[in-house]
Amino acid sequence: MRMRLRRREAPQLGVLGALALSATLLSVAAGAGSAGQEHENLAASAWRGLVGSPRGQVAVGQRVIVVLNSPSLSDRVAAAGGQATEAQQRQWTASALAADNLLIARLAQQGVQVKPEHRYARVLTGFSAPLDPRAVAYLESAPEVAGVYPVRVTYPASVSSSLIEKGGLAAGVGSRPGVDLPGYDGRGVTIALLDTGVDTTHPYVLGQVADGYDAVDGAPNAAAQASPEDPTRLERHGTQLAGLLVGSEGPAKLGGVAPGATVLPIRVAGWQREASGRWAVFGRTDQLLAGLERAVDPNLDGVALDAARVALVGVAEPFASFEDSPSARAVAGALRLDTLVVAPSGNDGLAGPGYGSISGPGGSRAALTVGAADLRDSSASVHVVLRVGLGVLLDQRVALAGAVAPEGNRSLQLSAPRLDRAVLTQGASPRLDEFFAGTGLSLVAGRAALVPAGNDPAYTAAQAVKAGAALVVLYGDMLPSGGIGLDDGVTVPVVGVPAAVGARLLHELKEGRTAHVSVGKGSSNASLTAGGVAPFSSRGLAFDGFVKPDLVAPGVGLLTSDPGKAEDGSARYSSISGSSASSAVVAGAAALLAQARPELDASALKGLLAGSARALPRESVAAQGVGLIDLGAASAGETAALPTTLSFGRATRAEGWHATRRLVLRNLSSRRLRIELATDPRDRGGARALVFAFAPSHVRIRPHGIATVYVAVRGLAPVGDPVEGLFAVRPEGSDAIHVPWLIMARPRHDALLSSIRLSNRSFHPSDSAPAALSFQAGRIATGGQLEPVALLQLQLRAADGTRLGTVAQLRDLLPGRFTFGLTGRDAKGDTLEPGRYTVRLTAYPTGQGQPTVTAVRFTIR
Repeated sequence: MRMRLRRREAPQLGVLGALALSATLLSVAAGAGSAGQEHENLAASAWRGLVGSPRGQVAVGQRVIVVLNSPSLSDRVAAAGGQATEAQQRQWTASALAADNLLIARLAQQGVQVKPEHRYARVLTGFSAPLDPRAVAYLESAPEVAGVYPVRVTYPASVSSSLIEKGGLAAGVGSRPGVDLPGYDGRGVTIALLDTGVDTTHPYVLGQVADGYDAVDGAPNAAAQASPEDPTRLERHGTQLAGLLVGSEGPAKLGGVAPGATVLPIRVAGWQREASGRWAVFGRTDQLLAGLERAVDPNLDGVALDAARVALVGVAEPFASFEDSPSARAVAGALRLDTLVVAPSGNDGLAGPGYGSISGPGGSRAALTVGAADLRDSSASVHVVLRVGLGVLLDQRVALAGAVAPEGNRSLQLSAPRLDRAVLTQGASPRLDEFFAGTGLSLVAGRAALVPAGNDPAYTAAQAVKAGAALVVLYGDMLPSGGIGLDDGVTVPVVGVPAAVGARLLHELKEGRTAHVSVGKGSSNASLTAGGVAPFSSRGLAFDGFVKPDLVAPGVGLLTSDPGKAEDGSARYSSISGSSASSAVVAGAAALLAQARPELDASALKGLLAGSARALPRESVAAQGVGLIDLGAASAGETAALPTTLSFGRATRAEGWHATRRLVLRNLSSRRLRIELATDPRDRGGARALVFAFAPSHVRIRPHGIATVYVAVRGLAPVGDPVEGLFAVRPEGSDAIHVPWLIMARPRHDALLSSIRLSNRSFHPSDSAPAALSFQAGRIATGGQLEPVALLQLQLRAADGTRLGTVAQLRDLLPGRFTFGLTGRDAKGDTLEPGRYTVRLTAYPTGQGQPTVTAVRFTIR
């Protein structure tokens, strides 16, 4: 059978002997701004721990991903113009796997034993494995290797049904996606869900979720797993996203976006041990790549004819929008095999850097990257008074974090559990036994529990409720309204207070004093973020300068399924917030569009969904891309533009700066189209200081044809602050689509290496007491723009300039301070002869720009 593809379109080192590395990443904070900006930054930080999963310290060991130059199945199919028989595909997949085997055999001849944990042949060619520095040094110099990359950590970006049916939810809690296409339900479309395990027995998704595959533990299905420390605590995220995709017949007529579609769950995140030894839910990029391999070839027969139409990535690599990363390469490979990958922008919004908070693999140009919009028109708050004796510590209105509102005025005595140091200082979740005295009596029963919010406020509140608390007061970051949302384990009101107030209360309680909290009846207030991008949603640009996200969708307080059973025996339901939730809405919309217009390939689906989005007022393109999803407009669209967003690089601060970019237009209709290109009048910033030209400005495209347009820009004045806008692509007799663009000023100082220090410039060779070479790599530029390092090389040279080899090579580095131990050995591990030497450091930027080069001299005695 012939396949027609529709598309057109841990730091690990080589060393000076035993070279040691330590790295300290810079803390990321937004630059100074207006009072409104400060409010948004606080609002964004309030969502920490409430969107996605808590981020603990995770040790990935010496795991790396080795990407080979050998063509993958997707490369071969694309080179063949999308035409490939089943036999050809099997042969090409086998050839890619053979390239892995050949390289591993060569390593064995060098005395390096490699035991791959995952093998890749479809979306890219390579493998992942724990490798020592010697093996990495060999691989980086091997001609078959495109690059050796660190394995990164990924994180996933409830009440019983009776509560939904009865109503009584606090204002702003429990939204519905609100995206549909009348007459279509996604039937016949498969959506691969790359996330935690899924509760396939939940009645909300029953019959619509396949058994799937487990890339974490290698199990034959992707069932939601329980925590080894707490059997009642199930992985939730995958079940929640599955409900948003295909849920049906829920309480109060609750339903998912594409209830007729089929979900293929692929478990790429789950319970694994953190560096502290505690269990937490997370994934790794090598597991994500294994999941994408399954998404395009579910039965692993080497043929992609059964590839999922859409792949929803529910996990994210924080601050990792590298275009050349293995996950970004894999997303591009999936698109070449006609699978549209929908990825979250991340949950590191305005509390993070001004630009560069996009998560991986959302930084890939091939991904349809989705940010979260907050469409709630109201939020709930309560009046809270905290007293110790006659003194008042707090008297103000605060947001109601949970779904349950007080029915009237209440006054309760405050009590605190006996918490260990990890809970108080590291944000760990409390154990249930910590809420009980040694006699077995609850410390908080019938009272208000005072507990630190920590990394997982919802779980902390649920533990307090299990211990009998009548109200939960969480202290730390101020929690947003509805942040905890619906949770079957949280059936009492939850409020948040500032960390300083909580610490003072805890001190007073330890001193034996009595504290009380009074709460008033909940009230509804107009939402400050209604109709805009959620404060936590990550903003662009991607590290290569392209605008990300591509679009936004509802992503706050969405009602969905939750794994397990409620105490009354009914199915559990919850609400979820985050860019992964908004990505699920868009993935469901893609399934509806694929059913309605089956002739569209993955690239066309992406172009229509992004280009037809509706711009939100008052929002930057760096926050929303084109705008809010408009599925109706996408279903009627006749044109798609590739790429879906444009980058003009970084402008110089001199007049006359110019750049030209290529834009490909596709006619997706059965009629000849006449298309006009123009700048959109909504352009903002310093767009008046720029002149744009289109060559040509009008094109005619035959049915199902393509045309190329060149877009040129010239600066009439120096570019300072970011300049942004939209290009309009207007087919005659049809609605326009839009392409967002943004231009950043080139930093005044492009140096990616600074503060270089060597602890000892003259030393004897020593493996146990090396000289410490430390430096700052990457930087955070003015305005909060992240400037990472795409490639860092350390080359050893003799005094006469003779090259003695590359002794270390790192890829995709976030800004931070790095320290290397110089042991006095060369790249092969041999001891250096006495004399003078130089370590030459070269840091290459992401995107465009010249590398930073510096040298450090030392003497071996």
